[in-house]
Amino acid sequence: MDRCVMPAIDLALLSAAFVTFFVVIDPIGVMPIFAGLTQGTSAAHRRKMAIKSVLIATIILLGFAYGGEWLLSALGVSLDAFRAAGGVLLFLLALDMIFEKRTERREDRAGKLHGEGEHAPEDISVFPMAIPMLAGPGAIASIMLYMSGSGGDWATQGVVLAAMAANLIVCLVLFLAAGPLMRVMGDTVAAMITRILGVILAALAAQFIFDGIAGALLG
Repeated sequence: MDRCVMPAIDLALLSAAFVTFFVVIDPIGVMPIFAGLTQGTSAAHRRKMAIKSVLIATIILLGFAYGGEWLLSALGVSLDAFRAAGGVLLFLLALDMIFEKRTERREDRAGKLHGEGEHAPEDISVFPMAIPMLAGPGAIASIMLYMSGSGGDWATQGVVLAAMAANLIVCLVLFLAAGPLMRVMGDTVAAMITRILGVILAALAAQFIFDGIAGALLG
């Protein structure tokens, strides 16, 4: 008897894409900033900001996932060049994470936006949460690189989008639980995890650079 066979999920791609998005979006590093920007506001406002920021970031990343290649073509930039450039960008981002420069910049943005004299809740969903903290250069480069490497295969694209969506869901959950989690985790543990993720991202970035150079030479 014939059986309906479901297409196998590429677990290697799923895990690699998930780890890539996890380290470039850095939910654990973004969560404290969200907690700081929404400190003193109502639970309803924090919930609204969490949902809006993740939704806007999703729209931005989907736009670059399917329109980024066209944009590169219009600018006359090859995918291999973008792959190598994206790898360099991710590597610099990894260095920032390892040496905690990224966290310092985020805290500076948070301080500027959360002025001392402000009392009314501020809409932080578009900036800085959606852009550049969730849908930043690293996440945009990653989604374009993975989608360009799918070869137009819908199953492969679905795996990449699932990995991206899983990370955004993690962000949403962390945002909704930001206050209690920060009290439990503490600054030291958050800094340690961010540095470990930076080392992993550096290795992934090096692979992007090698792939871009190899593609350009062989092409």
